[in-house]
Amino acid sequence: MKVLIAIDSSPASQRVLEEVAARPWPPNTLFCIVTAVEVGRFAELPALIEDAKRESEQMVKAGAALLLRAKDTATTQVLMGSPRRVVSAYAQECGANLIVAGSHGHGAIGRFFLGSVAQGILRTAYCSVEIVRYPAGSQAPSSHPMKILVATDGSEYSLAAARSLAERPWPVGTVFKILSVEELVPMPIPVEVSSLAAIYPASLLEELMTTARARAVEAAEGTRKILVLAGQTVLEQEQNPAGDPRRIILDTAETWPADIIALGSHGRHGLDRILMGSVAESVAVHAHCSVVVVRK
Repeated sequence: MKVLIAIDSSPASQRVLEEVAARPWPPNTLFCIVTAVEVGRFAELPALIEDAKRESEQMVKAGAALLLRAKDTATTQVLMGSPRRVVSAYAQECGANLIVAGSHGHGAIGRFFLGSVAQGILRTAYCSVEIVRYPAGSQAPSSHPMKILVATDGSEYSLAAARSLAERPWPVGTVFKILSVEELVPMPIPVEVSSLAAIYPASLLEELMTTARARAVEAAEGTRKILVLAGQTVLEQEQNPAGDPRRIILDTAETWPADIIALGSHGRHGLDRILMGSVAESVAVHAHCSVVVVRK
């Protein structure tokens, strides 16, 4: 496994390094700590680029030193250009399986913009991405048993996410909770189930609900089998809620409370990928805990 750790000089990046150092990883996992020097910021003072580069090299070497206390190997790389794009490009070039980055988000506005860089990486990366946050009231990295909420819609992307999680080692005592939402009709904005009664005849609404319920049960069961067969501990399945997946995933993660939300990305390209418009990005932006978006 190849893990790319994207950092800057913020406290959020220090937490990312501590989190990666504390977790178990598959044998022979390769770690690379990267940062980016945004050359455009020095357009009028090109002499400062070399200074910025030297500072960045010192920063990633310090990060590698921290990681080497717990891991066998860690390399470093300073990239030139917009971090939103060069980190994803380098991850693809070196064949990384996962990019780990921190969120600068604090409060509604800060959380929405995700510090901009993390959101840009999430949109442009061709591999899996984890945005690291500690849940409210928690300041410790995840060397303790973790609570992982796996959101699934039964698609090949969700099942790929489940397999990725199943294959990884986790701290002893880690438990998984599966969440499959009965989504009646995909809507661009959250819609209450009760409000659909004004749109659809009762017979059609009942048919939609029955189909959605069967789809959610099948999705949850497929994900459960993958995790259980891999020896992971999965909590007993609860009734699948109905409504907007984005809100239900976020609410469940906060009330459980989860250390990580994991879900698959449908891997769209072009404009769809840029906008994502997806449950995955919405959850990654607004969650109060870490989020891993798994790509096939």
